[in-house]
Amino acid sequence: MRRAWLALMVAFAVSAAVAMPAAAREFPYCIKGCDFGAGVGDCSFSTLAQCQATASGRDASCAANPYFNAKADMQTDRNRQHGRRF
Repeated sequence: MRRAWLALMVAFAVSAAVAMPAAAREFPYCIKGCDFGAGVGDCSFSTLAQCQATASGRDASCAANPYFNAKADMQTDRNRQHGRRF
């Protein structure tokens, strides 16, 4: 039983050490309303159409993300594309 417990603990330690954090990405649109809390709301929409579809039929509205930095997001995408060297 001790060996199984030790093996499990080692497996968890290795997986925690190897795990990479999720890539942070800012989204340009936020949904605001009763269902989405106070403040900025849920800022997880890439397009205004996505946000409006989610807000449809709810007491909610869509707005531009005040913390979105389009230039930084575009720079990140550009670096990814030019990362390949043949």
